[in-house]
Amino acid sequence: MITIREITKADLNDLCRLYEELMDHQPNNYEKMVKVFDIIQAKGDYHILGAFKDGELAGSVMGIVCQDLVGECKPFMVIENVVVSNRFRRLGIGKQLMMNIEAIARERNCNYVIFVSGGQRKEAHAFYEKLGFKDEKVEGYRKHLS
Repeated sequence: MITIREITKADLNDLCRLYEELMDHQPNNYEKMVKVFDIIQAKGDYHILGAFKDGELAGSVMGIVCQDLVGECKPFMVIENVVVSNRFRRLGIGKQLMMNIEAIARERNCNYVIFVSGGQRKEAHAFYEKLGFKDEKVEGYRKHLS
């Protein structure tokens, strides 16, 4: 059985290991993660969901609600850090995570959700399109500041 719920501080050690898969096994800084988790929990606009299979963290997604000043000034959600462990893929976990984060966006009256995915991740792109996301052929740019 798959359970979707907000990640808690007690889940961070497992989340740290899951993120290492996301980052292709580069080490994640657990101590820094704990400090940042406390900060973002206090803000209320960050939603980090975990998918648990038989009690084990199998996947996660983060959604950040951003306020907008354009048009009706409705917020939007940025989705980041979508990951399902290799051991748990093809069980519908990614779909459940995306549906749940989208439900939060709707509850928060978001106008849309947005995310980027690396150009080489063709399998992931097919998955997102099955969930109703459209490839609008926009250009995405990222500048790393470190």
